[in-house]
Amino acid sequence: MSGGLSATARLALLARLSKRRGGEAPRPGAGSARDFTTLPGMRDFALLGTALESLDLESPLFQQHDGRAGAHSHIRGREVINFASYDYLGLNGDPRVQAAAKAAIDRYGVSPSGARITAGERALHRELEAALAEWHGTEAALTFVSGHATNVTTIGHIMGPRDVVVHDAAIHNSCTEGIRLSGARRIPFAHNDLDAAERELAAARRGAQRAMLLVEGHYSMDGDSPDLARCIAIAHRHDAWLMVDEAHSLGVLGATGRGVAETQGVDPAGVDLWMGTLSKTLAACGGYIAARADVIDWLRHTAPGSVYSVALAPPLAAAALEALRILRAEPERVARLQANGAGLRDRLKALGFDTGGSLGAAIVPVILGSSIRTAKVASALLERGVTSQVVVFPAVPEQSARLRFFVSAEHTPEDLDRAAQALAEAVASVGRVESLPPAGLPG
Repeated sequence: MSGGLSATARLALLARLSKRRGGEAPRPGAGSARDFTTLPGMRDFALLGTALESLDLESPLFQQHDGRAGAHSHIRGREVINFASYDYLGLNGDPRVQAAAKAAIDRYGVSPSGARITAGERALHRELEAALAEWHGTEAALTFVSGHATNVTTIGHIMGPRDVVVHDAAIHNSCTEGIRLSGARRIPFAHNDLDAAERELAAARRGAQRAMLLVEGHYSMDGDSPDLARCIAIAHRHDAWLMVDEAHSLGVLGATGRGVAETQGVDPAGVDLWMGTLSKTLAACGGYIAARADVIDWLRHTAPGSVYSVALAPPLAAAALEALRILRAEPERVARLQANGAGLRDRLKALGFDTGGSLGAAIVPVILGSSIRTAKVASALLERGVTSQVVVFPAVPEQSARLRFFVSAEHTPEDLDRAAQALAEAVASVGRVESLPPAGLPG
């Protein structure tokens, strides 16, 4: 099996792909080591495109928005209800956030024009980091230009070839890339199965110099959370660090949006490394690590993603700082978001849709079980004025293809009603669609 496809299905699709390309000019370096199609996964990547083409379907990916993508957006000149963006609290476009970014441009320019360690930093960087540290209850924090790069550089720098990382199988790609960079042994456990996590950590710990247990506070693919108190206990019991990725938790979980620790009533001091992003609730771009002051100071001076990378752009730092101030001052936004998330989940479940283990906080998956069906439903849904994120093979196994609805505090009850009804109509219009077939594609 590969990504959920049987060997027969893979061969059928590859044959179809080869037939489709039969009239194309030869690729440079075809058949040699210079042939890019020899890259791992490149031919798998082409499989879905082949399936979509055979069914006269456009790709549901890379939809172009004509302006700000808030609770509503415009795609191809048409207004749609937007469930494809991470603007959880509706702060992207808030006049106060925009004013803060513009003021930073007026004072500092658009770019910091170098790495902080050599080209200098701006007061905004330290102010934002102090605010993020306070938010997580840690001594210090460090920002990076990318959320993905934050995990890659931090995990890749902290862990090494003699170490082990035990992680939830649903962890984000940035985490697995960081582990790969570190050379540490990587051991996944079944999603949210902490019994398995402890077994794996206990078995691997004796042969490792250092160990890390790695989880997310709010899983973006499923909309659920781990038992944080138990994660802390497991990590401490086996002399391991605990790192929690809060990319989708900040501003989403807890009465005031402080994340998984707040919503579960757990002391955040039990977590060694908090990671988060600036591109979701905080309406900017970038990432951060919050931890002990000595750890942050060491990362600031030695982590490649800090030392050898340009600093966070001043307008982005200013926007994130202002968004965090608004979040602190207006927790009612979090309450509206959570009500909307639960409202959409409950509407969809009432219609018989599989929403997995979603908490109904901000992320509601609808598991449709076939990449072709999911793509067709996404297209039919967009025709009805609603857009959501599409997750298909090879990003997930073929039988786990899904639509993901990312809810905003800006959505109205009417938006939720329309979305649920539109999805029901879209699914009915598509009807039953088999998974990628074992004997070739239709037609």
